[in-house]
Amino acid sequence: MNIELFAQALIKFFAGLVFVGLLMFLSMPIVLGSVVSFVIMLAYLPIIAKRIRNEEEVLTEGLAGYAEYKKKVKYRLIPFVW
Repeated sequence: MNIELFAQALIKFFAGLVFVGLLMFLSMPIVLGSVVSFVIMLAYLPIIAKRIRNEEEVLTEGLAGYAEYKKKVKYRLIPFVW
């Protein structure tokens, strides 16, 4: 087996695990029928987005080379989305 092919298979496997975990996280309040959990989840997502933006500002100001990295890497969290 080619090592490059094996590495690609591992990356795809773990990306699939992350995707399934994300789907389970987002759908669990709906599946359980819990309105409180659904409201908490809806509040949680913008809070995390704000935190990530703030962290990127801090990294841009304090870490040499991060601004160039941001220009080079278009999607840093979810490929083709954000």
